[in-house]
Amino acid sequence: MSGSAHSTVLSGAKVVLPTGIVAGGRVIVEGDRIAGSAHEGATVLDVSGSGAGSGSGAGAGGGYWIVPGFVDMHNHGGGGASFTSGTAEEVLKGVRTHREHGTTTLVASTVTGELDELARRAGLLAELTQQGEIAGIHFEGPFINPCRKGAHKEDLLRDPDPAEVRKLVDAAHGSTRMVTLATELPGGLDSVRLLAEHGVIAAIGHTDSTYDQTRQAIDAGATVATHLYNAMPGLEHRAPGPIAALLEDERVTVELINDGTHLHPAMLELAFHHAGAHRVALITDAMDAAGFGDGIYHLGPLEVEVKQGVARLAEGGSIAGSTLTLDTAFKRSVTVDRLPVESVVQAISANPAKLLGLYGEVGSLEPGKYADLVVLDADFELKGVMRRGEWIVSPFEARR
Repeated sequence: MSGSAHSTVLSGAKVVLPTGIVAGGRVIVEGDRIAGSAHEGATVLDVSGSGAGSGSGAGAGGGYWIVPGFVDMHNHGGGGASFTSGTAEEVLKGVRTHREHGTTTLVASTVTGELDELARRAGLLAELTQQGEIAGIHFEGPFINPCRKGAHKEDLLRDPDPAEVRKLVDAAHGSTRMVTLATELPGGLDSVRLLAEHGVIAAIGHTDSTYDQTRQAIDAGATVATHLYNAMPGLEHRAPGPIAALLEDERVTVELINDGTHLHPAMLELAFHHAGAHRVALITDAMDAAGFGDGIYHLGPLEVEVKQGVARLAEGGSIAGSTLTLDTAFKRSVTVDRLPVESVVQAISANPAKLLGLYGEVGSLEPGKYADLVVLDADFELKGVMRRGEWIVSPFEARR
């Protein structure tokens, strides 16, 4: 960092740091990074929210918040654009939509398709990863259980043959971050071991696994539960299934979609209580309609109808991803579910960054990391987004 670089000081807000909340804190930005101290003559910007109304949210005394930029490790698209199909420009449109809602780091998720087509898709997404536009690729399908397929085309599903899993990983040229598997299927455990050996997250999801089978997969190296509760057997008192195994094991981080549709609030509370905030990753599982609106869309080869913000398959009615953005998930977690702000920040920024191996660069407001941050008002409405030191949404301009 140049000694003559100009500093910008964002002051007056409640700043959420790994060590806690600093009232009337400040974040110093130098270039694209957070700095530990400001140079003489630094520009000071007041982001306290003074005069903007005290609000009635959980922020006692009113005032704005500065939190780390959000990290979404499971996202299929937004802004009318899909990460599972279309051009690089369309993918970037979806990425921009989510950035405007606070997601400064995003992993692009695919859905089930022909293996060769997924490999070609991986090549395009790998280029965008190398350009720094996305943070990697998550393959959700085709290695999932037909009886828990959700919004995946059944005739394209296949058992997780390690050779085929390896083909997809290799097609992404080092950009594969995560693969969701039904680990109880033939080849499942060997595929988990293969992914672990290659530094790729093995996620258990779209599974009909038993409690004991899930424990075996965790022992083999699986570390994530893909959208916990959804597309897996429920908790039963004599057959606890995968949910109990995933919640109880300290090696596992559980994804949660907090949109008010995928989960009852009691189940969200159960996950935070039993796993702890340090083992939860809030995700969107968003599809094209996120940040765009109701209508007819496609998720891979399947038609999806979005009504009143809920995405369902046109045929069969299964939930087909979400229209969620992470700013909405943040607000709901604090104001509806009454979770502590620090716990939500951990789940929406720090934990996914750590899982993705990116915590040295993003996920918290610490000197040396990228200046990725979100400004929220006292009601936890998004007011500003900065990525790499540049305002994507300025808190100093009216947003309508």
